[in-house]
Amino acid sequence: MARQPDDKPAAKFNSDDSALIRELALLLDETSLTEIEIERAGLRVRVARNISIAASMPANFQSAAAASAAAPVDIADVAKHPGLVPSPMVGTAYWASEPGAKPFIEVGTKVTVGQTLLIIEAMKTMNQIPSPREGTVTQILVEDGQPVEFGEPLVIIE
Repeated sequence: MARQPDDKPAAKFNSDDSALIRELALLLDETSLTEIEIERAGLRVRVARNISIAASMPANFQSAAAASAAAPVDIADVAKHPGLVPSPMVGTAYWASEPGAKPFIEVGTKVTVGQTLLIIEAMKTMNQIPSPREGTVTQILVEDGQPVEFGEPLVIIE
């Protein structure tokens, strides 16, 4: 948390400031956002939380063939993986075009350049995320309906 009044010395928090910060922190939890910043009457308040990205495969999409086809990537190496497909925007990731529909990809799916991997909903607009390369999906790093940040790892294609 940071309080940074514009070009003025830091002042002590009053009860209104504390209530505002608590309200923003609750909003972070309710919305799964990682950061909120507001400015009001010359007072700037930024509330943020640290998140870590864990490589995971949803249980309902694991299969014996897919599990044996690829070894999981170490979490520290995910961001450096050459087959990583990062999120091009902030929004909510969906595996299928509508609830209950067959997912666009599963672990083990062979994809071609331009093939839809996921959909990210941003501001009520459904944005198809195309495959930037040809290969086999070895990991899906987001859950269906999960909020994602810009640059967050979505899929690994090898």
